[in-house]
Amino acid sequence: MKLLLTCLFGALLTLAYAPFSFWLVTFVSITGLIYLLSHSLPKQSFKLGFVFGLGWFGAGVSWVHVSIADFGGIPLIGSISLMLLLSAYLALFPALSCYLVAKFFTPKLWPLAFPFIWLVVEWLRSWLLTGFPWLSLGYSQIQSPLAGWFPVIGEFGVSGLIILICAVIAVWLTDKKWLPSVIVVTVIFVSGFALNQYQWAKPTGESARIAMVQGNIEQALRWTPEQDQPTMDKYKTMTADHWDNDVIIWPEAAIPKLEPVATDYLSEMDNIAAQTNTGLITGIVNYNFETREAYNNLIALGQRYQDDTDEGKTSRGHYHYFHANRFAKHHLLPIGEFIPFEDWIRGLAPIFDLPMSSFSRGDYQQVNLEAKGYHFAPAICFEIAFPRQISANLYHNTDFIITVSNDAWFGGSHGPAQHLEIAQVRAKEFGLPVLRATNNGITAFIDHRGQIQSRLPQFETAVLNDIIQQVKGYTPYRTFGDWPAWCLSLVIFCIACWNKKKWKDS
Repeated sequence: MKLLLTCLFGALLTLAYAPFSFWLVTFVSITGLIYLLSHSLPKQSFKLGFVFGLGWFGAGVSWVHVSIADFGGIPLIGSISLMLLLSAYLALFPALSCYLVAKFFTPKLWPLAFPFIWLVVEWLRSWLLTGFPWLSLGYSQIQSPLAGWFPVIGEFGVSGLIILICAVIAVWLTDKKWLPSVIVVTVIFVSGFALNQYQWAKPTGESARIAMVQGNIEQALRWTPEQDQPTMDKYKTMTADHWDNDVIIWPEAAIPKLEPVATDYLSEMDNIAAQTNTGLITGIVNYNFETREAYNNLIALGQRYQDDTDEGKTSRGHYHYFHANRFAKHHLLPIGEFIPFEDWIRGLAPIFDLPMSSFSRGDYQQVNLEAKGYHFAPAICFEIAFPRQISANLYHNTDFIITVSNDAWFGGSHGPAQHLEIAQVRAKEFGLPVLRATNNGITAFIDHRGQIQSRLPQFETAVLNDIIQQVKGYTPYRTFGDWPAWCLSLVIFCIACWNKKKWKDS
């Protein structure tokens, strides 16, 4: 019964994330885990953490099954098995956290020791085997008072605060010493609410008119050669009435042809954009036939500068094959964009032989895309979940974060809503607007406070136009990154170690 209850606590966490966004559920779920852990033998801690993780990730990333079953060519039992295998791998991380805290500390010290241990293991999850930081606890708090902490300590630090709060409550439920618990919880929430009233980055009064095109191309048609031209014609037609914007954005791999064989089309769009004094950013795959390297790229076409009347700047486009105004995806998605142990597993099943599943990796740090004088820090699809990589690509003149994706892989599941929620947190952390262009949703403009300014419904062919305010000012998180979270959690961890030694000596 204890294992079943722990698993249910884990599964309950799904309701804390988008599209449900019941943020209080996070505290019920994690407090429940810690309470059960404190009333169990230390040797049971790994098992309890693992079962909790199975419920957490089994329900939370169940959308992986949709892409495997619908597009991976694997029978239902196989797709469910692969999803459970991924969930079991991810469950190892909360299991390790629970094991370490239960083995080395008594429950009374968990509020001091658990946040640091949890953050170390979560950092490991975001790095090991290229990392999968999806459903990190902090993302569930974008609508809660704790959201005020995002610009200060980031989502990473907010995850540590959640563990601190839940450990304090779990200890109170055991010892019935409610006053210290109430003080700690109240201070954290009230300070988060107060921080949320302050704008670290403020509008400059200048703005950009931007349009994002949601082509809504079915996933089954995206890499069918006979659909290449109809797809490109569709994006061209949908854009025709929107050249009065400063910048137009197409989603990930919107142009299905490889860049070397699509240069005529790109030159045409480049010239149209330049003649209408517009910048165009689009996703495309570049394949070098000589080196046999493929890159998942974002490229900028058309008007590059704010004022085309300046000396040396003309109304002609600046595109030529492999021009410098581009971004190559760095953080590739396992299976979808590269195959681990490729020589061994490439032919085992259709999912390991998908089109465009052997990309080369772009640099970790790259220059911003430039369109109509605006500077965009790019993140392609999965990369938006890695704040350290986003931070590495923010410069003093970065105006916006742009993220493009194709979530058609995940159908009507809750995966795309979780993806949008992650983008909201990035906007809040860095105090910059995030422009999210997708193939079939959820396309949205997110302001510098992490709030959705406008959005398109899923599975709708449409263009989203809006005026996006430019901002100035840095959030503390943009300046210091994860260091404040590491330092604070390490300090209280050291206090836990000192108290443990003092109690042992006495």
